[in-house]
Amino acid sequence: MSTISRRIVLLSSAALAGAAFLGPAQADDLKITIGYQTVVEPSKVAQADGAYEKATKAAIDWRKFDSGADVIAAIASGSVDIGYVGSSPLAAAASGLPIQTIFIVGLIGESEALVARNGAGVEKIADLAGKKVAVPFVSTTHYSLLAALKHENVDPKSVEILNLRPPEIAAAFARGDIDAAYVWDPALGQIKTTGKVVLDSSQVAAWGAPTFDAWIVRTDFADKHPEAVRDFVKVTGDAYAQFLAKPEAWSVSSPEAAKIAKITGAKVEEVPQLLKGYVFPTLAEQASDKFLGGGTVKAIEAASAFLKEQGKIDAVLPDYSKYVSSKYVSEAQASN
Repeated sequence: MSTISRRIVLLSSAALAGAAFLGPAQADDLKITIGYQTVVEPSKVAQADGAYEKATKAAIDWRKFDSGADVIAAIASGSVDIGYVGSSPLAAAASGLPIQTIFIVGLIGESEALVARNGAGVEKIADLAGKKVAVPFVSTTHYSLLAALKHENVDPKSVEILNLRPPEIAAAFARGDIDAAYVWDPALGQIKTTGKVVLDSSQVAAWGAPTFDAWIVRTDFADKHPEAVRDFVKVTGDAYAQFLAKPEAWSVSSPEAAKIAKITGAKVEEVPQLLKGYVFPTLAEQASDKFLGGGTVKAIEAASAFLKEQGKIDAVLPDYSKYVSSKYVSEAQASN
């Protein structure tokens, strides 16, 4: 691993509105607010089954967000305890927000892609010059788009890059207001129906700019409720283990695919293929040097350097280790 990206870090009033702050909960009356996104991945089954509530013995308020930027904003406000973000907003937030990365969801591959609208005249990256391309700013797809332009020697200033969230991207694409978009599901599946994939994040990763998704936790919450964080990580790891043990069983007709589709809004027939769009680390791999044991820190640093180069953040910190913790995955593995 060596780089990162996904979703904006603007503390918008819209992101904060309606997010009631939950004060410190007592051990026997624990409430956890979790910010999730509509990414197709195995832990959605555990979410649908109530496995997190059972393991943590907590009342969980699941809040859906369209972007990691909004998740970061909610965490910054204190209204979300645990959140799902991409590596780009994670890198941007790691410049001062008191958070810890506790689980690497997966390395992003085909699950994020650049799609050109039919008739837009875009066949390759070089064709984006002079075109309108939509992407959620400071997201993994924004990072991947900029990395692809750099690799193909296309000046980003020659492309009209528009900041739109996934639902807005799908609508703008359908209206013909944009020529291309780099996004994830379910918006990705929607725009594919009237467009063609020009590039996906597996190719960008091969060019040296991989991206990933992760679960993060507010440090103050983790300090007060370490057992709950451990149990959250264990449930997530177990969900991944079940998928990795027999991925072919999560077929179109499986209850797992149906549960994932219901929570994410993805088409159930597309779920099996979308699950192949990620490389999911096992619980044992989480604490290794490749991930939380070292690689993630280097990845955040590399992503931060890229974001600074693009003028998205002001400075790169000398050390990002405090923003990554392998403690909870190690404890979760030991409790198996």
